[in-house]
Amino acid sequence: MSHKIRIRELKKINLEEGYLIDGFPSVGFSSAIASESMVHTSQFELAGVLDSENFPPISVVKEGKPNFPTRIFVNEDLKVGVFLSYLTLDQSLNRVAAKTMLSWAKKHKIKLIISSVAIKSSNTDEVMIGIGSTESARRKVEEAGLKVLEHGTVPGIPGILLNEGSISGQDVIVIIFHTDGQGPDFKSSAELCMAMSKLIPGTSCNIPSLQKEAEKAEIAIKEMQERSSHLKDSMYR
Repeated sequence: MSHKIRIRELKKINLEEGYLIDGFPSVGFSSAIASESMVHTSQFELAGVLDSENFPPISVVKEGKPNFPTRIFVNEDLKVGVFLSYLTLDQSLNRVAAKTMLSWAKKHKIKLIISSVAIKSSNTDEVMIGIGSTESARRKVEEAGLKVLEHGTVPGIPGILLNEGSISGQDVIVIIFHTDGQGPDFKSSAELCMAMSKLIPGTSCNIPSLQKEAEKAEIAIKEMQERSSHLKDSMYR
């Protein structure tokens, strides 16, 4: 089975010198929820879908309409694109997912990719940390008021984005946040959304709306995970 991830753009996209947000879930659902909340509290529109023979064959029905579980949303006024996914990818797909994202960013002349990764911790009040792939990205981390990671490891898609970005010169920033990994984690989602908004001019987080969207998003994402888990188990054997 091919590990290739295909992108099908549904409209002409102009994000030159803009931003791309990686909304794939990692530990817990905070990354996906924060991205979903930003999409629904700002003027984003569906611009493309991602699909692969390795993705579970499933449709996410919202408001009576079928949707691919992994989609691309854009706001051309803010020059922001979001790869929004309800799928937690198998580790075998992390590398191809990251390289697909980097290739798309290069095609659309994206200047900064923002990703995030959760660290399980009982103390969710710890400050958020950032790491950049280049000197200019690391300056952006400091300017946003995030603590800079000096030593550590970054796994999965965010880690590959950092490594590849450091070689190609693509600015990538990964935000590291803390979560207990259990139950609704609106606090982590809200803090992550606000951290992203500090890095992307013109974006903001409407907290009351974000909480409402976060609750709906978490229900949808968990339902998606439960219904696709047995499909993924059989596919990756």
